[in-house]
Amino acid sequence: MSKIQFKIMGFLALLVMIVVGASGFLAETGLRERTTATLVENLEQKAKLIGQMAADIPFEPFNAVKLQQLARTGSEAAGARVTLMDPMGRVLGDSDVPPAEIDNLSNHADRPEIMDALRAGSGHGLRRSDTLKKTLLYVAVRVPEENGAGSSGIVRLAISLDQLDAAASELRGELLVGGSLGLLAALALSYGLSLLSLRPISELREVVSDIAEGRLERRLRWESRDERGEIAASINRLARQIRDGADDALREKLQLEAVLQSMVEGVIVIDRDGKVLLANRRAQEMLSVWGEFKGRSVPEVIRSSKVDQALREAATSEGIVVRELEIQTDKKRVLLMHASGFPDVNPRAGTVAVFHDVSELRRVDQVRRDFIANASHELRTPLTSVQGFAATLAGSKVSDEQKSQYLDAIVRNADRMSNLIDDLLVLSRIESGASGLEFSAVDLVDVVDGLVSDFGPRFQEASIEVKVHGSRIPLCRADRNALEQVLSNLLSNAARYSNPGSRIDIFLDPHDRQVEIRIEDTGIGIPSGDLERIFERFYRVDAARSRALGSTGLGLSIVKHLVRAMGGEILVDSELGKGSRFSFSLPVA
Repeated sequence: MSKIQFKIMGFLALLVMIVVGASGFLAETGLRERTTATLVENLEQKAKLIGQMAADIPFEPFNAVKLQQLARTGSEAAGARVTLMDPMGRVLGDSDVPPAEIDNLSNHADRPEIMDALRAGSGHGLRRSDTLKKTLLYVAVRVPEENGAGSSGIVRLAISLDQLDAAASELRGELLVGGSLGLLAALALSYGLSLLSLRPISELREVVSDIAEGRLERRLRWESRDERGEIAASINRLARQIRDGADDALREKLQLEAVLQSMVEGVIVIDRDGKVLLANRRAQEMLSVWGEFKGRSVPEVIRSSKVDQALREAATSEGIVVRELEIQTDKKRVLLMHASGFPDVNPRAGTVAVFHDVSELRRVDQVRRDFIANASHELRTPLTSVQGFAATLAGSKVSDEQKSQYLDAIVRNADRMSNLIDDLLVLSRIESGASGLEFSAVDLVDVVDGLVSDFGPRFQEASIEVKVHGSRIPLCRADRNALEQVLSNLLSNAARYSNPGSRIDIFLDPHDRQVEIRIEDTGIGIPSGDLERIFERFYRVDAARSRALGSTGLGLSIVKHLVRAMGGEILVDSELGKGSRFSFSLPVA
């Protein structure tokens, strides 16, 4: 049973009790008044009859015996207590009091009914008798003198209201029984009516509860044309509007999440208390934000005082705060941050920051600056030598032997500049996509054997042993000239940076639809700190040795771009003092 049913039944039961109680009170009051009026009228008539019987007996003390006898006779006839008294209120006879005690009775002149009888001829009153110790109804009638035969007196009749109280009690019992039956009937009726009335309310509660919990497909099926139908139509319309709004909000949320997750920029939203509300995947990668971050402060999530300080500044600034920040997370990054507070809100509801990873741009700028500086240096050195020797030859007399040495130096440095420019042109064509590679089925074993044969005298002179592993290799799809240039550069470097007595192994391993080429040497190796930069232009691990051996510093950069142009990726693994391993793959033709 619901609470509303309890309330309805309780209110209705209370109403029934109030009605029954009020009805009983009014009925009992009316009964007492009507019964009392009837008794008063009846007693007045009996008192007048007794008064007529005492008309010839003066109401004087010397007639006390007669009056006492008359009181007893009248009491038996009237069925009531009879008291006879003179006009002064002195009792001369009483049917319920022995004659010997008459004189002990108090004067009754101050009784209300006596006073009314002396004044108006009759009177009545209702009060508790001190003599009989019970409530009595008193009716007094004045007996006038008749022809001067005797003095006037007062006849008073009194009866007990026990019968009236019994009748009232019986009435109350009947009202109690009727009220109880009425109460039970009212409770049963209220239960049935409330059950019928509250069933729609229960259904309404269930539907509204489902809507509040997000089950927006629930509907009210009331089709009546009264108020219930109007309520059902309104709630169903509200549910549809909420569902449409929720669908729109969800769609916008998914679109926003898709946009944020697909952005190459990192986005972070912070509330006014400095707690992180949102961070897309790119921001988490840039700032190494992992695990649960929502609701946590910026210093807890982002381990960078620079970022925290920049975000604090943006939270209080009126404009957009732009900062370039260099941070160290999983690796060193350079981030360009644009941050500002939410507009048109006072106080500020939060801050949004967008991070651009410009590490590669800054690295490219640095490489470009290094390239310009290195190219200028690489060209200036041989050019200075050529200018110096040429000036010497032109301005002074030198012997034929010195002239020959100077000319050899000029030619050697001119060749060095020519090789450098050729490598730069090759690298430029490869990077611009204008290298014009012609792919065909290439016999990899034949190319490797030819290069080993060409490099044979050089390997023999340097006391380096070379061995090829792999003979039955499928044809590869590649540009033969580019492949020869790649292998030539790798073999040349292996020979250049290996000490006498070293060993070079060339492995040709087919894997599925790829053939892996590995060139391993036991040379001087490459320091781990230089592995990431050896493919940069003009980068040399040992610059003095490289220049002495005629290296331009562009070979590995050319190798990297040629391998990429043929659809591969070159990898390097090296340990200082133990040698290096270069590997790349080519597709099977």
